[in-house]
Amino acid sequence: MPNKYTITEAQNIIKKITDEQDELFQSFLQDERKGIQKIISKWYSDRAQQRVLQEEFDQMSGFENELRDQGFELIAGIDEVGRGPLAGPVVAAAVILPADFCLLGINDSKKLSEKQREAFYQYITEEAIAWSTGIISPQEIDELNIYQASKKAMVTALNTLNVKPDHLLIDAMELGSPYPEMSLIKGDARSISIAAASIVAKVTRDRMMEEYSQVYSGYGLEKNMGYGTKEHLEGLNEFGPSPIHRKSFAPVKELMLK
Repeated sequence: MPNKYTITEAQNIIKKITDEQDELFQSFLQDERKGIQKIISKWYSDRAQQRVLQEEFDQMSGFENELRDQGFELIAGIDEVGRGPLAGPVVAAAVILPADFCLLGINDSKKLSEKQREAFYQYITEEAIAWSTGIISPQEIDELNIYQASKKAMVTALNTLNVKPDHLLIDAMELGSPYPEMSLIKGDARSISIAAASIVAKVTRDRMMEEYSQVYSGYGLEKNMGYGTKEHLEGLNEFGPSPIHRKSFAPVKELMLK
């Protein structure tokens, strides 16, 4: 027998229910209307997805949990973005998350949509105990080389934290800092702290590149973020390198030699 609620009313009620044994939920299960059964089906699908995300989050919290069991409380995740582009800075971030931090879906920034990154950036920067960034210019990249510039960006982010960490989790880099540190290959997909740093660094750099695109047009920087896409390479050939291009990177270097 149909429930007394309309489909719209039922939808608003069901999405707020968290327990399958809820008496009202059980009554909706008996409702044979196709619209109600579709809402019920989505409810189960959403719960299944939530369980998967929770399991992934718990797995990515493993390093942090182990370190807290050892007595470490202020664990800083550190990551950088922008090693590969032909233009723009390399940006690193350091993030210290609270022990009760929870953000289902957090992952390597490259695996998230722009909309997800922006929303996660907002949440991370609001909830973090401390966070900071390190930005190394294209000129410094040319002077140092990209590896040393990436390392310097990470060290800068670490040194500008307004709360000092007691342990570091770093994506594929050893900094030789005064703090105990652990380097994790593909750490941005294995640690929530490194993933958080990856997101903060990525959003920071993307925003910078969008601003640069207003000054240096013709390269498509607002879309390619400085990477060597077809449009970017065509712009390079037509307009030559801009002040934010990395002169030590091919094909910018080759173009300048010509």
